[in-house]
Amino acid sequence: MTVTSPPAPAAQEDGSPAGTGAFAAREALAFVREHGIVLVSAKGKGPNLVEAIAGEPIKGSWWGHPAGKRIFTVLDAVTESDEVLVCRLIDGKITLVHRRLWPALVRLAEAFPPERIAQALSEHTPSGRHVSRSVAFADWVPPRVAQEAEALGEDEARTLLAEWLPAGATGRITRR
Repeated sequence: MTVTSPPAPAAQEDGSPAGTGAFAAREALAFVREHGIVLVSAKGKGPNLVEAIAGEPIKGSWWGHPAGKRIFTVLDAVTESDEVLVCRLIDGKITLVHRRLWPALVRLAEAFPPERIAQALSEHTPSGRHVSRSVAFADWVPPRVAQEAEALGEDEARTLLAEWLPAGATGRITRR
C-alpha cells in the first residue's frame, strides 16, 4: 500500500498559501469596505490593515516581517483600487477610506483639517526614488461623490463618521 501526502494547498491570487489566515488583495479590500476607515500600518484608533493581511500583530516595521513582500503586494493592490481613498485622516497617519464613506466625508469636510482629507499619493520615479505628494481635497472628489454628499443629510453623515469626527466638529460641505 502506498501512502501519499495530501496535495499542497493552492496559492491565493497574491501568492500566499491558501488556508493560512493571510489576506489576499480581494479579502483586504473587503476588510476596508467592511470597516469603512482603517489605518494602513500605524498603531492607533481603528483597525490595522497590515496586521489583518499578516494574520497577526506585527512588532516593528512590517517590511521586516516574513510576509513583508506579500503585504506590499496586497497593499499596492488595495491602495490602487478606485474604491479606496488614501489620506491621513486618523491622527495624520496613512488611512484608507472606503468609497461608501466618501459622501459623508465630503459633506462634513470642513470639520477636518485640510491636510487630513487630502489624497496621499506615493510614486516611484524612473530612477527608483520614492516621492510622496498630496492632492487637495477639492481636487480629488469626483463630481458624483459631491452630488451624493449634497443629497446626504448632515445628521446621517455625522452618524457614519461619528467615531472619526474631531471633538466639537461642526463642519458642513462647502456648496460648489
